[in-house]
Amino acid sequence: MTETVDATDSHSHEPHEDVGGKLNWLRAGVLGANDGIVSVAGIVVGVAGATTNSAAILTAGIAGLVAGAFSMAGGEYVSVSTQRDTERALLQLEKQELKTMPEAEERELAEIYEGKGLSKELAAQVARELTRKDAFQAHAEAELGIDPDNLTNPWQAAWASLIAFSVGALLPLLSIAWTAVSVRVWACALAVVVGLTLTGFVSARLGNAQVGRAIARNVGVGALTMLVTYFVGVLFGTTIA
Repeated sequence: MTETVDATDSHSHEPHEDVGGKLNWLRAGVLGANDGIVSVAGIVVGVAGATTNSAAILTAGIAGLVAGAFSMAGGEYVSVSTQRDTERALLQLEKQELKTMPEAEERELAEIYEGKGLSKELAAQVARELTRKDAFQAHAEAELGIDPDNLTNPWQAAWASLIAFSVGALLPLLSIAWTAVSVRVWACALAVVVGLTLTGFVSARLGNAQVGRAIARNVGVGALTMLVTYFVGVLFGTTIA
């Protein structure tokens, strides 16, 4: 005898988490690592074009890693803090409107669901029941697209950017530091190509884009950066020699 399984029961054990938010953080981490790879690769290859002094190359690379990581972290902190302040202001305004004109707000909620395709009667019923359960939560999500219990975190964004940039930057820095002078530029270039291929692949999969195009774009930008900075270094080194 075959046993039927209720579709609702089969999914009851699955956690309902903010998958979109996690993907956004993962995407930001991949982009941060990508920036670290390209930025520090450009610095160390450029300095290597100007001098064979390993200490100078490493000093420039480490300085680029630290400056870039803190710049990324600071930028994310300021940006996300501004976003969080905006979200809080919008939520506070919504609370005030719900307090002073609840009937108008319920009609507005019904119109939102009617605009999503529900019939006028069903939209009014949905708005009424959601308002009865938690009017503030309902308006925050439907009208503002904000989860009041899960606001953006500027410190989380800052640390994620700092770590992602640093990890990416270590790839060109270590590859050029641990190889012989005669091949270190090529070793760095190879390591960068591998790293950018990986970040391009991951970013494409996260965004449901064409993998080949994303990888080619990533590697192309990195290669152009290293090529330009290397010859700038060669020109600068020749000039001051």
